Amino acid sequence: MTDFNPDFWEIALTSARWDRFSQEDALWHESAEENDARQERSERARRLRQTLEALVDEVLTERQREVVKLYYFREMNQRQIAEILGTSQQAVSERLYGKARNGRTVGGAMRKMRAACLERGIRWP
Repeated sequence: MTDFNPDFWEIALTSARWDRFSQEDALWHESAEENDARQERSERARRLRQTLEALVDEVLTERQREVVKLYYFREMNQRQIAEILGTSQQAVSERLYGKARNGRTVGGAMRKMRAACLERGIRWP
């Protein structure tokens, strides 16, 4: 015997009954304007990613590039990156964000990237 779940009702519909529903009735429906806006955001994000990837290659050191690409573009965490590179999580963090020295933060890929974006007029979040 199958348990009855009152929150879930399955109703079979013929194709003629399905045809009575309009596209606008669908939960996933988006208007032409919404579709255009989504496409524009997607294209803007694609262009920005290309620009940032080129900037990473231009501005950062080899080790910083490795860490940034793994962290931001491959979405790995600092521990995973440390294992791949054979270093500590702290070293990965310092390559990304810099290191405190004499009350100031020095180095760090993100500091370089922010400065490079500012120089080129790229708005940094």
